[in-house]
Amino acid sequence: MQKRIFLGFGLVILALVAYLLAWPIPIQPVVVKLQPAPGYVGLLAANTKLGNLHTIDLKGDVGPEHIVFGPDGKLYTGVASGNILRMQPDGSGLEVFANTGGRPLGMAFDAVGNLIVTDTHLGLIAIAPDKKISVLVNTVNGEPLRFADAVVVAQDGKIYFTDASARFAPKDWGGTFEASVLDLMEGSATGRVLVYNPADKTTQVLARGLSFANGLALSANQQSLMVNETGKFRVWKLAISTRDIDLREPPVGAQARILLDNLPGYPDNLMRGLNGKIWLGLAAPRSPDADKLAEKPFLRSIVMRLPRALWPVPKAYGHVMAFTEDGYIASDLQDPSGAYPETTGVTETADRLYVQSLHAHSLGWMAAPR
Repeated sequence: MQKRIFLGFGLVILALVAYLLAWPIPIQPVVVKLQPAPGYVGLLAANTKLGNLHTIDLKGDVGPEHIVFGPDGKLYTGVASGNILRMQPDGSGLEVFANTGGRPLGMAFDAVGNLIVTDTHLGLIAIAPDKKISVLVNTVNGEPLRFADAVVVAQDGKIYFTDASARFAPKDWGGTFEASVLDLMEGSATGRVLVYNPADKTTQVLARGLSFANGLALSANQQSLMVNETGKFRVWKLAISTRDIDLREPPVGAQARILLDNLPGYPDNLMRGLNGKIWLGLAAPRSPDADKLAEKPFLRSIVMRLPRALWPVPKAYGHVMAFTEDGYIASDLQDPSGAYPETTGVTETADRLYVQSLHAHSLGWMAAPR
């Protein structure tokens, strides 16, 4: 009897080892070189300036991931249901402006009032004032847009946007968060920055090789783009004349340089603010456990076979910051309690800072700091 028990226990252990070593997983991890996490020090020393946010109830919708103001003076935000909500700046008059049927992320208005949206299901789309939805781009050079993420519209009408991952589409892997985790755990750096020209309906790749190409912002002179590389905890500055450079192969020369490096959290959205500032949201702090796995792809493959509760998911921590185009930190607001989840970015007005989030059930805001 005792031998049978030991045999059964041994078979269970053998099956568990075989599962951890051989069960199919969607990622193919590679070695990722990271600098040691800096922690919250210096100009980014821990503070509580983002605590006690006011909130606007979204009436059941979740995840105001990006916030823009329209020509009508109203606030627009996309949420997980596919709705694009519209409301007055104080949150009154909340209504559904449109529903994409997917997951709208980045948003910007063009010169004639079309709402340009990056949608994880549809690609780059335009929503006319009459609410008609048109797909502008869903493939580039025969490759599908798998994770259309951030977007900005230049004064000349060109539309710059990111394809965060060429490997993992949210519609195929359970959602935006799940697909981003797969991309970051793989570390293969397949994100792209692209430009669409409405005049001739062509799309070009500006840069590739980004470890999750996230938020975008144009420089004041419209000659450069700031883009977040979430998986490497940094912000790049690219010349808009750049064409198809691979940012995995430094040095990249005058066309691209790292503006902010080795940030203490995962950079997400970028939004131009007032007085020359650019706001950056850090969705979560760096995870010491995840950092330790960066150069151990074999161990990352084992972790991905564990229950999701055992994944090295970072703790909740609210953090947004503002910087200038030369990389100077102009403002830093934190909430170590993480009461408002995944602070993906900030939209600034003269009176308020509206805080964006991937999973919050409300829209956060605070009075603009004087």
